[in-house]
Amino acid sequence: MYPEEIVIPMKEELTENGFTELLSPAEVEVQLAKEGTTLVMINSVCGCSAGTARPGVLMAVHNTPKKPDYLTTSFAGFDVDAVKALRQHLMPYPPSSPAIALFKNGQLVHFIERHQIEGRPAQVIAQNLIAAFEQHCN
Repeated sequence: MYPEEIVIPMKEELTENGFTELLSPAEVEVQLAKEGTTLVMINSVCGCSAGTARPGVLMAVHNTPKKPDYLTTSFAGFDVDAVKALRQHLMPYPPSSPAIALFKNGQLVHFIERHQIEGRPAQVIAQNLIAAFEQHCN
């Protein structure tokens, strides 16, 4: 598990921008049982998370009229049980962090894996998400 002093600022980058943390398996299940769209950012300490994933997610939610109903996040390697529960809903995709998932009425409708984040600028991640929001969000 990563040290709290490293993780907290990375969590705050999202929570200070309207994201709610999913910290337990029960919170994951309650959230994904809700009607509507839920964006889940599986946060990470890796460089691609700081350099493109988090900025791309924030760019997307701040620059489109169509947004998910719920913005949520869990931190891989820190919120271990919550991320494990989330990954059950991401099958058949293998574990990936960072990763960005969009659920509609509890069903996975869009997923961006780490290999689709690494080496891509935040603007590309944002454009990918905005297109998914246009398709799946009200």
